[in-house]
Amino acid sequence: METLKAAIPEGLKRMIGDSTVDDLRATSSSLHSFFHHFEPFHQLLTELVDPKHALCGKSKDAALESKQLGNQCFSKGNYANALDFYTQALRKAPFEDGDMENNLVATLYINRATVLHKMSLLTECLRDCTRALQICPSNAKAWYRRGKANASLGNYKDAMCDLNMAKTVESSLNGKRQIESEQKNIFDQCKSTSTVRQRKENTLTTVGEVPQVMLQCVAIPEKGRGMVSSNDISPGSLAHSEEPYAVIILKQCRESHCHYCLNDLPADRVPCRSCSVPLYCSQQCQTQAGGQVLRIFPEVHSIIEKLPSDLGEYADKVIQGHDSKCETENITEHKHECHGVNWSAVLPSEVVLTGRILARFLLERTSENITYFVEKLELSHCYEHMLPESKLLNHLALVFKFYVIFCLTMQVVIIISQMKVNCMTVVRLKSKDACGLSNQFGDFPSCPYLTSNVEQVRVGKAIYKAGSLFNHSCQPNVHAYFISRNLCIRTTKAIPAEGHLELSYGPQVGFWDCKDRLNFLKEEYMFQCQCTGCSEVNLSDIVLNAFCCVNSNCFGAVLDSRVVNCEKQKIKNFMSHLKIDKNDDIHKVLNQNDASHHIQPGYCLKCGSYRDLVPSRAAVDKALIFIKRLQDAILSKEILNTTIADALRSLRLLRSNLHAYNRLIAEAEDNLAQAFCLLGEFQLCMDHCKASIKILEKLYHPDDIVIAYELVKLCSIQLSVGDGSAMDSINRIGDIFSCYYGLHADLVFPYLQYLRR
Repeated sequence: METLKAAIPEGLKRMIGDSTVDDLRATSSSLHSFFHHFEPFHQLLTELVDPKHALCGKSKDAALESKQLGNQCFSKGNYANALDFYTQALRKAPFEDGDMENNLVATLYINRATVLHKMSLLTECLRDCTRALQICPSNAKAWYRRGKANASLGNYKDAMCDLNMAKTVESSLNGKRQIESEQKNIFDQCKSTSTVRQRKENTLTTVGEVPQVMLQCVAIPEKGRGMVSSNDISPGSLAHSEEPYAVIILKQCRESHCHYCLNDLPADRVPCRSCSVPLYCSQQCQTQAGGQVLRIFPEVHSIIEKLPSDLGEYADKVIQGHDSKCETENITEHKHECHGVNWSAVLPSEVVLTGRILARFLLERTSENITYFVEKLELSHCYEHMLPESKLLNHLALVFKFYVIFCLTMQVVIIISQMKVNCMTVVRLKSKDACGLSNQFGDFPSCPYLTSNVEQVRVGKAIYKAGSLFNHSCQPNVHAYFISRNLCIRTTKAIPAEGHLELSYGPQVGFWDCKDRLNFLKEEYMFQCQCTGCSEVNLSDIVLNAFCCVNSNCFGAVLDSRVVNCEKQKIKNFMSHLKIDKNDDIHKVLNQNDASHHIQPGYCLKCGSYRDLVPSRAAVDKALIFIKRLQDAILSKEILNTTIADALRSLRLLRSNLHAYNRLIAEAEDNLAQAFCLLGEFQLCMDHCKASIKILEKLYHPDDIVIAYELVKLCSIQLSVGDGSAMDSINRIGDIFSCYYGLHADLVFPYLQYLRR
């Protein structure tokens, strides 16, 4: 894309950069005409679509090479690497290669199942054996391995059936004897076991909660459309739930998350049958995305017919399992970009989403034209407010799409701009650094925890038709989260009837100062935010980056010129119209009577004392150097006493120059908490963790979700040292999560169950 962009004549670039919606037909035509006669562009297209140069085509030779590397790792006992190589081989192996007895894909599934069994990943092993049998039902090794996995899981009845099938299809006498020996072992295990373990099912896949709130879209003069409720809504109510209209995984998550449902990939990940890019968490997701159904060889029926009726029914149930019969009512998103040319590997996410919407238009074979089709999506766009660079990229994407789907129209540029301002980033919550945490949530580990950091992982982008109607606020009253692909919007505050439901598109109050938020929203979404967080005074925006007063008895805030210019008018309006409760934190920071003459850079907003900000900034910059060294030491887990001592001195330096609620102090406290945890100084760790939380409670709200994330760190340390107050922290986490996630809390954040145990 960069090479093509550089080749465009400057005059054409300027014309596109200055274009309006009315100019799109001319600018699109001009760019298309240029590339139509530009030979390097056609060479690039040839390389993208020619099977010899295909981005994601299958290759038997490449698959066999990965298989051989997997075999070498397996023979050395390096099972983790063997697992990776077998998975890579499965991605590259042509599905139709080989007959029923020698199918390469089936062989790779059996190899991977063997590795999974060695790694005690028994459920995953069972699934891979089943996939191999759905391709090669007469494979004795797959039945035998499946039987051993079922036996290890305590499913003795199924294990005996699997081994009976293995013995039936096994041709060698030695092989039959080995199977009979294994059957005897299982029979003895079954007799000595007083209770038979039942197969564990994932009970967190669905949660029966349906939105009970009636929403309607209304016109809002300053914001366009928005969503309101016809009745009062209490906090924690599920206000909206919706499947995506189109979705795409982000490039950095291709190896770790399912390309359809966007959940974490298991060890037995499933590749696409036709290309080598996507990975799925199950055969069901693969079918939903690509539309393919597993091929079953005709010889299956002749094998089953020769079996006793009960064993035949069992074999038929395994071979013709749910995975192989999965159907989808949705448009298969990956199918049209498959077969060796996966455009998501080249084009930006917004362009791929556009392609999937256009594919939907074409596949539905609707009689309406694309202009009407786009209008029915009811997505907004801000094309004329986009930066020239963004307009140029949209036009470039249009040229690519024209050559792929033969649909040159200015509407494609509009759709791409709609993707830019309407698509939502799909995120997952992760808790990292928990020592000994497993998917099974076993006994609490005896080794001490690191502070368990909660992070949001961006995994995909999606278009939600109704979800795009919710307006933005830097102080939102609803919270958006995702169950697989499904968007859920839950209220976090009480909302009166006809009240607007607003979520946050970007950083909220307390994360960035007002000016940075305004610039971000202007650049990313092309609008000037006028929400209460940006138009009315609030404590967070004043103290987030503030300095402290030189008068040690004064709690007032000192602002630099950058913050003053943004906050000055807000503070003046606030002081002239409102009375401040003397118990309020705002009162402690502002002069209630007349702060207008104090709203100057360097002057305390409370008492008017002057602080020279030049040496103060220099002192803060010096302190941050040592805090950064501590951060690096935490990452390397090599923390020296001198590093800790320097960081503690730096913290004191920050406290003597910055306001007590400045975010930099909270971050320094958090870094020291992690460092003391690594050193085993848990009391000091808890002290600094609590100090960080105390500041964040001022920047946000004590019941904000950010506080719950920080409490996860605190309670992990409290549990490690047997502190009785850990239960209070966990209960508080549960209360906050219930408001933000409701019945979905344990599903969104499974670590919460572990903490409760």
